[in-house]
Amino acid sequence: MGIHYDYKSQRGERAVLKKAKREARLAARRAKRKNIKTDVNTESVMHDIQKPITLEDLTNPDNKK
Repeated sequence: MGIHYDYKSQRGERAVLKKAKREARLAARRAKRKNIKTDVNTESVMHDIQKPITLEDLTNPDNKK
């Protein structure tokens, strides 16, 4: 006769797996929130104040300024 596993005998193993899965989700959320917060804090490149703004500056998609 071998060892017979039933629902109750695997309760501890399931609890450990469930806790690990929950911790992984929380870690992913924390990492995502951290990335979002750092993206908001980045400064965008501003237009030179001394130079007048032209129509090309506003409409040219290849302009990386």
